[in-house]
Amino acid sequence: MKWIKIILLVCVGVVVSCTEPELPTPPLPTTQKIFSLKENRVVNGQDMHFDLPSDGTYTLTLIDKESGQVISRERFKGTSGENVKKIYTNSLEKRYLYLLLEDVTKTEIGKTLIITK
Repeated sequence: MKWIKIILLVCVGVVVSCTEPELPTPPLPTTQKIFSLKENRVVNGQDMHFDLPSDGTYTLTLIDKESGQVISRERFKGTSGENVKKIYTNSLEKRYLYLLLEDVTKTEIGKTLIITK
């Protein structure tokens, strides 16, 4: 009887030790408007939510904070209200960048500082 208890305890120990530990899941990016904060941390493929005053053509520009050099520029057709764009940062070094949203007349709609990871 003593050996049966020992064998059962060993079997239970083996089964418990073979299970994968639960890893914490990273928090999901929030759907907060990107231009509502002065500074944002972004990851590759993250959605950027922002509001536009009317339908039309807009430009999103990434500008290096230190040098003032334009890193990228995207022109797109936006709709009135909430819009969502993805930001891709794999090819960027970790640094501070300004994200600028302008309409076709170069009027600034929003500006924020982003930190790439």
